[in-house]
This record gives sequence, C-alpha cells and structure tokens, in this order.
Amino acid sequence: MTGPQRPHRQRVVVTSPRTRAPRAPRPYPASREIDEGSSLGTVYMRSLIRTQRRLGMLLCVVVCGSITALPLVFAVAPHVATQRLFGLSLPWLLLGVLVFPVLVLAGWFYVRQSERNEREFAELVERS
Repeated sequence: MTGPQRPHRQRVVVTSPRTRAPRAPRPYPASREIDEGSSLGTVYMRSLIRTQRRLGMLLCVVVCGSITALPLVFAVAPHVATQRLFGLSLPWLLLGVLVFPVLVLAGWFYVRQSERNEREFAELVERS
C-alpha cells in the first residue's frame, strides 16, 4: 500500500532580481590604467608584450630552424646535394630561391597573428 499521493508541483526557477541589472561602471576604464602606467596597466601591457614575444620567438625558431636544417640535410645525405632540378643544383634552388617565399609567408603570418593579438587585447581592455 502506498501513502497518500501528493499533487504534482511544477518546478520554479528562482533568480535574483539583479541578474539583468547593468553592471556598475568602473571608476574609470582600463585603458586609463594603461595610459597612467598603474600596476594594473603594467600587467595588461606585460601580457600583450609576452604574447607578442612568444609569437615572434616561435616563428623565429620554426623559420630559422627549418632553414638551418637544409644544409645539415645536405651534409648528412650528400646524394641529395647532387640532385639537379630545373638546371640548378638542389641546394642552390632551395637556399637561394625557395627560401624567400618562405620568409615572405612567415612575415605575412606574423603580421596577421600579431594584429589578431592586439585586437583581442583591445577587446579585453574595453570589456574590463
């Protein structure tokens, strides 16, 4: 036997009346912190500089590492260095001709990524 049955109650969501209230404005914007050189502004700028430095170092390691690896490949595998392509030896073709488009692409990529980092930084400063 079961006990007396209770009527089914519908669930109710309880929220604070202030959930839709606008945030209290900051005394002054974060961009002012940066302009004045306060400790918070210094933290913001260090984070941007750290992000840009990390991007630059990563790209430098990748590009310089790959360009440096080419002569090592030719030294370790001399038969690769004797190959000819389009009438040029492979080392001259790779190091003298194909390196420049790689450097241009690396520069384009760096500018694009650094502008993205700065855009995200500006959005972060505007939000706070």
